[in-house]
Amino acid sequence: MDDLYILILAGGSGTRLWPWPREELPKQFLPLAGEESLFQQTVRRMAKIAQPSHLYIAASDQCSALLRHQMKTVLKFDHDPIIAEPMAKNTCPAIALGLAYLLKSGAGPEDLIFVSPSDHIVKDDEAFKEAINIGRQAASEGHIVVFGVKPTRPDTGFGYIEIDEERSKGLPYKIVSRFVEKPDEEKAKTYLERGNYLWNGGFFLFQSKKMLEALRNDIPQIGIPAAEGYDSLISSFEDLPSISVDYAVMEKEKNVAVVPLECGWSDIGSWDALYETMEKDEGGNVKKGDVHTIGGKNNLIYANGRLVVGLDVNDLVIADTPDALLVAKRGSSQDVRDVVNYLKDQGRCEATEAPINARPWGTYQILHQGDRFKIKHIVINPGAKLSLQYHHHRTEHWIVVRGTALAVVGGKEIYVHEGESTFIPKSTPHRLINPGIIPLEIIEVQNGEYVGEDDIIRIEDDYKRAE
Repeated sequence: MDDLYILILAGGSGTRLWPWPREELPKQFLPLAGEESLFQQTVRRMAKIAQPSHLYIAASDQCSALLRHQMKTVLKFDHDPIIAEPMAKNTCPAIALGLAYLLKSGAGPEDLIFVSPSDHIVKDDEAFKEAINIGRQAASEGHIVVFGVKPTRPDTGFGYIEIDEERSKGLPYKIVSRFVEKPDEEKAKTYLERGNYLWNGGFFLFQSKKMLEALRNDIPQIGIPAAEGYDSLISSFEDLPSISVDYAVMEKEKNVAVVPLECGWSDIGSWDALYETMEKDEGGNVKKGDVHTIGGKNNLIYANGRLVVGLDVNDLVIADTPDALLVAKRGSSQDVRDVVNYLKDQGRCEATEAPINARPWGTYQILHQGDRFKIKHIVINPGAKLSLQYHHHRTEHWIVVRGTALAVVGGKEIYVHEGESTFIPKSTPHRLINPGIIPLEIIEVQNGEYVGEDDIIRIEDDYKRAE
């Protein structure tokens, strides 16, 4: 009897959904389709399919603090589920690293591994689970299995899977004829009319030994160190090619099965895709946050922290954040990536830096920033502490608004309660500790000739960032 392991891929950025996602805060960590983030929804869904001890998450090391921050509100793990990639390298190296880690951690060559993105919507968990059960049969029979969604429109943003109808007769799953990368609109229309093409949903299911063999044969630069084991792969990770598993393996393999998915799936790769999958009001509007519409139709309006009113506007995407606002015609959101690239070329921090940042100890949000000053709202988890650090170019003033802080300033310890404050001069070692059982919230006012995040000299750190 095979055993099922889950590998969640938590990489990716979702630039076509800017300004909500940023490089520092990818879309999977945002509550785009509900109260929880897409990542948290994925963890809950996967916990219904396999036991939590068999659930793992592959992500770049820079996302580990964010992962841990969001995981703890969803599921209690009895193991460390994070498989840290030294750097982002696309899906093929990520899957290879996860596979090697699972084999090192006790998975056997006959065991099945289900690979799931962390940034997709699935509305019908039971239908999704049933599709995986069909996939388990195909994988146990030696197929590498993908999952496809019946197209509802000639979308040029998806890869397509062609079904071999003759070889699929009498089977509970389908046999793949070929994979097609994102087509132009004319080809997408043809695929929709033919009826034997599916959108590639980005899920994979396979026996450990089958994927290891495919990696070794199809892309030996990754497959050979993966076959040698986790330690070999991690030591050579920097030199691995950055390539998707579709290009590296799936398009080359001949023994691939596909299971059709009918579970309310969307990869929400753009604002338009999100609009299609979300519930709408009587005017066809999708609204999230403090949003009101008067006389407008067919808009998607997302507010984040302030009131947004749409007055007699139609067919717009309006996405608001504390530091950036996007207004676009619906149908043009595939071009948002070009906007992000433009902002990067202009050196704009709004393209990369998130308004709310997660850290191992909690979160911080920049409330206001100007020449020579910055104001932050900082939340520190119970029992957590910031690193012992100092700054060359700025002073800091801490004001406690909730909880009790233990401030260490220049070697002296002082308790700071609600409504109280303390001051940290330049070049003075200091740290913040939350000794209490509720989150500690402070307002931090920075002042000086430079207030960038790279003016932090760490002396000691519980999270090994001083090394």
